[in-house]
Amino acid sequence: MARLPLTVLGRDGRLLFATRIARLFGYGFLSVILVLYLAALGFDGIQIGLLLTLTLIGDAAISLWLTTHADAFGRRRVLRIGAGLMAAAGIVFTLTGNFWVLLIAATIGVISVSGGEVGPFMAVEQASLSHLLPDRERTRIFGWYSLVGSFATAIGSLCAGVLVGGLRALGTSPLDSDRAVILGYSVVGIALVVLFGLLSPAIELAQADRSTIAGRLGLHRSRGTVLKLSGLFSLDSFGGAMVTQSLVAYWFTLRFGAEPALLGVLFFVANLLAGLSSLVATRVASRVGLIRTMVFTHMPANVLLIAMPLMPTLPLAALMLFLRFSMNSMDVPARQSYVLAVVDPNERSAAAGVTGIARTLSAAPAPLIATPLIGVAGLASLPFYIGGGLKLSYDLLLYYLFRAARPPEERPRDQPFGGRTKGSNAN
Repeated sequence: MARLPLTVLGRDGRLLFATRIARLFGYGFLSVILVLYLAALGFDGIQIGLLLTLTLIGDAAISLWLTTHADAFGRRRVLRIGAGLMAAAGIVFTLTGNFWVLLIAATIGVISVSGGEVGPFMAVEQASLSHLLPDRERTRIFGWYSLVGSFATAIGSLCAGVLVGGLRALGTSPLDSDRAVILGYSVVGIALVVLFGLLSPAIELAQADRSTIAGRLGLHRSRGTVLKLSGLFSLDSFGGAMVTQSLVAYWFTLRFGAEPALLGVLFFVANLLAGLSSLVATRVASRVGLIRTMVFTHMPANVLLIAMPLMPTLPLAALMLFLRFSMNSMDVPARQSYVLAVVDPNERSAAAGVTGIARTLSAAPAPLIATPLIGVAGLASLPFYIGGGLKLSYDLLLYYLFRAARPPEERPRDQPFGGRTKGSNAN
């Protein structure tokens, strides 16, 4: 396996990798027990679905403003605000079981319901990395960025399972055992506030570039491209949110009686496989291009998603989970790199933010639909079928619409964005 090029990253790049690791550890730590914790508080499937949905909507609304203003307002400032919201949400979830208070905290704060990225962090971090790196290094570094995040999520999932299992073995109630994980999540948020404060002004846009930021949502030349990509990513995200990590963990519990310790191990292995696949993706992208990598690695993963509920035993279902995770994230560094490659430098935070928010907003209704379905034995497979089918549709549409639109590193010198050659009249 190739080594992470630390010298290319520099001090700020290494700090951004450290914040990614800490944050995704916290997300993985929380995701294994979040739905189980809410169920232990006595909430039913509709209430849990509503909480998860409003969590996603709140994250999206706050993140939209922060990311579309980050380049002008200050990237470091935005990152610290996001970390503060993450810590605050964790503290509220630790201190109360009141549904309405949790609903407000879920809407205003930053809580990951899926084990994946939420909040303004990834958009601003990747815009900062793109600002620091040459184009030829971007996809490779994003592959490592995805890998360390997946590893951190995996370790967080494992640690949550071990912690909850250990506390229960000592006689701690299931509710208090789960609450210890929520407290750990808030501690991660506090640590991030400190780490983001160590970043230097080098990640910020120059004042001259800030003065050119204009247009709605912080976009100008690339608005049409970003909005079209956002629509496609929304379709993919809604499908994925039907089967988030928290909901799949809940499904394993209801279908096979899986305990938290076993769930921690399952998602530890799954996220390790997802992380390793990110490095494979960067090599594939260098040979076949970003769009083909996004589509041709994603489609088999979605077929495996549809196959998971058809498995009659836990080992076979776990095998489908592992196989899916080994391919499902291969499109991630390619997708992230592609978005930042086809926009102007002073649109990067906004472009990553808008596409990310589109993904989050479109995911918001899915748990409200999926959670009650998973709770009914005869309907528990439907979220897998719906999610897989929508994600396959996204793959086909993305390839049809963007197969000729190449990023700078894949174009001939005389070929601008969109696949046309200068002087060409091709449609």
